[in-house]
Amino acid sequence: MRIPVPRSLAGQLFAMQVVLVAAIVAGCALFAYVTDRSQAEETARLQTRATAAAAARSPSVIEAARSDDPSARLQPYAEALRKATGVNFVVIMTPDGTRWTHPEPGQIGKTYLGHIGPALRGKVHTETYVGTLGSSVRTVVPVYDGKKITGLVSAGITIQKISEQARKQVTALLGVAGAALALGGIGTYVINARLRRHTHGMNAAELSHMHDYHQAALHAVREGLMMLDGQRRIALFNDGARELLGLDDDAVGRPVAELGLPAALMGALLASEPRVDEVHLTADRVIVVNTSPVVGAKQRGTVVTLRDHTELQALSGELDSERGFTQALRSQAHEAANRLHTVVSLIELGRVDEAVDFATAELELAQDLTDRVVGAVGEPVLAALLLGKAAQANERGVELVLTEDSRIDDGVLPPSLPARDLVTILGNLIDNAVDAASEAAGWGDPLEPRPAGRPLRARVSVTARADNDELLLRVADSGEGIDPADADEVFRRGWSTRGAGRGLGLALVQQAAHRSRGTVVLAQGPDGGAEFTVRLPLHTAEVPA
Repeated sequence: MRIPVPRSLAGQLFAMQVVLVAAIVAGCALFAYVTDRSQAEETARLQTRATAAAAARSPSVIEAARSDDPSARLQPYAEALRKATGVNFVVIMTPDGTRWTHPEPGQIGKTYLGHIGPALRGKVHTETYVGTLGSSVRTVVPVYDGKKITGLVSAGITIQKISEQARKQVTALLGVAGAALALGGIGTYVINARLRRHTHGMNAAELSHMHDYHQAALHAVREGLMMLDGQRRIALFNDGARELLGLDDDAVGRPVAELGLPAALMGALLASEPRVDEVHLTADRVIVVNTSPVVGAKQRGTVVTLRDHTELQALSGELDSERGFTQALRSQAHEAANRLHTVVSLIELGRVDEAVDFATAELELAQDLTDRVVGAVGEPVLAALLLGKAAQANERGVELVLTEDSRIDDGVLPPSLPARDLVTILGNLIDNAVDAASEAAGWGDPLEPRPAGRPLRARVSVTARADNDELLLRVADSGEGIDPADADEVFRRGWSTRGAGRGLGLALVQQAAHRSRGTVVLAQGPDGGAEFTVRLPLHTAEVPA
């Protein structure tokens, strides 16, 4: 018959612990029984030795041994002594072994069963011997009358009595052992019931498999995954979280507050409520954060997922630039059609010279900025960006000007300055400058005095120059400018002068500059508005994207 084996780990541990407790209790009981039996026999030896010695030194025994009828005087004394000391027999005999006393009167006068030789030589002799009352532990002591041995005294306790005493002790011991086993079993059951709840009834093999699957899934997920405990310390993280947050191997067990993360991101990780698709910035990356608290009877921790949107954000910026460029081209195409109709109409009216002058002026005006941009900026990505932004600015009534000292030859920019980052930096700065200049364009009203230093129309000045191993990108506008008190806050995600849902562009600019080991400086521009200057090293170790 096969013994059923518990399936769950808690059940297996419970069975093992019960067997272990039972084995310990049984071993202790057996050891106690053997020890008690040995101690009972030793106690019997000491008790019989003391009883026999006391009788042998008694004056009444010595005097009775001299009389003509010792049995008549010694039998009552021996029985009284036996009952008083609790031994099974006290036998007083002659030196040749003839009994003077015995618990069974019929045995008086018969020969003592046992060894009396050592006692006749003056020694106290203890042995285990089978006599008329059965096997017993007995001690024989000589009775001296002066220097002469006139008799012998034997006191004994039967093995049966010793066994009865041991059985009583073992019964009490078994009761204690049973109680200990019951308490141990109850305690083990309670502990294993709690263990069963924590292990969900799984056995060791299933837990091992789950751990293997857990590790495989944790490191197979490309997105960042991080677990925080109830004290907001890192419990575990995968390779994606290590890369996105710059964690090291010692991060496990450290509080989130000690990781040196940006305040907004740290606030999202420490929040008790869930966060869904929140965009946060680190020094080098754009991260989408989702948090979900693990709750039960109390909050036990937080699950955090991290998605890298750095490239997606850059692509979105490029897409916005392309969309704006397309809209600008559509508007220019519409304007070009209007101008063409004007030229055709002038020709139909026979005013050919005026038609030629009008067409020539429009062509020169459209070509002037293109020639300047293409001549000064040899980098095709930046040139295309500037032309597109110029068209967008023109649609909003803002003049985009490329300064005279701008110069970037083709091939000057190293691979460590990816075109995507340059588009992010220059595109966001120009967009912000166009917005600021367009909003402040009301100063051009001729009925109102124009503040000193402010141009007659909205304008954005762009400088793009590569010299002295440095790329300089400067964008200045004719807007209202930025309060000096906000100079440290403009690069924080969410800061904006145009309401909620904005404020990501300058944060991305600073992040892209940081990735390329550059700097961003805010100052007041020559037209009274804000001026942002970005300096990026041209010759440095390549920075990973």
